[in-house]
Amino acid sequence: MIGKLKAAVLIVVLAATSYSGFAQNSTHVSKEIEQLVNKKRSYNKTNGFGYRIQLYNGNEQKAKQYKERFKLEFPGIYSKLVYNAPEWKIQVGNYKTKLDADKALMRFKEKFSGIIVIPIEN
Repeated sequence: MIGKLKAAVLIVVLAATSYSGFAQNSTHVSKEIEQLVNKKRSYNKTNGFGYRIQLYNGNEQKAKQYKERFKLEFPGIYSKLVYNAPEWKIQVGNYKTKLDADKALMRFKEKFSGIIVIPIEN
């Protein structure tokens, strides 16, 4: 009976020790993940996140015409009129990856020429 009790205590001690090592390793990994996430957030704040397609860059009247035409050709896709003195820009879509933006670009090129993929600016 005492032998079984010692064996049970030994198993409990080994399990607790193993869990303690796992908890310490898990905490270390969690801190590394947290650091990476913070680094990525900082990068996104500085460099923007994702991509858009720029349809036009020029005067205000023509920019508004492009925006209306885009809405008719591709309803439901986000479009944005941007003013950076002295130029007006029409940017469309919100794409997480450049690949996604490039796929949409191919579709839009059928109706709009001279369009480009740009990173989203903050």
